[in-house]
Amino acid sequence: MNLFKKFFQYKDKLGKEKKPNEEERGKFMPEPEIPTDENFMVNFKENGGKFLYCENLEEVLTTFQQILDENNWNEKEICCFNPDLQTTFKNFKVNYSKSPKADIFLTTCEYLIAKTGALLVSSNQIKETKLHELPSNFVVFASTSQLIDTIGEGLRGIKYHHKNKIPSNITTIKTFKDKQEGDFMSYGSTSKNLYLLLLEDL
Repeated sequence: MNLFKKFFQYKDKLGKEKKPNEEERGKFMPEPEIPTDENFMVNFKENGGKFLYCENLEEVLTTFQQILDENNWNEKEICCFNPDLQTTFKNFKVNYSKSPKADIFLTTCEYLIAKTGALLVSSNQIKETKLHELPSNFVVFASTSQLIDTIGEGLRGIKYHHKNKIPSNITTIKTFKDKQEGDFMSYGSTSKNLYLLLLEDL
């Protein structure tokens, strides 16, 4: 998606995001609406997530190997409840299981929520397992078509796409770094070391 590439071009040398036509816009004019993909990326990174954009499946597989190498996860046990996902990532030196006590959790998600930078999951991904029972290291494989603005849109999407059997255990993952002391907004949430492999499919 070109918008993801353009996002990095909006940065000046100091790393600050430039706002187009900033001088031309009056101080009482509303801020321009940020595109869904950029909004998600900014909020996701602020939550502490590691964002990895891939243009095709080959890049996804190459990046996955880099993640394994960077963290010394080769030969480690990966919990994965999705047989199709195991097939996609089959040619790696890892051991797949369904044990929540594994070193890494490999999964998909229902939607990517731009407004909060969170990932919406359900029993389709995590079964009836609670987030705190799953490994602390997550690798999530998602696509750009799963980007939406709000959690309400995500819930409606789940209801629409799963009319015959609405999944249970619907929750969001949105804390991807250690909670700061005194940060009451993160109280009760489960922090995950999370990598997002985002495949362009639009």
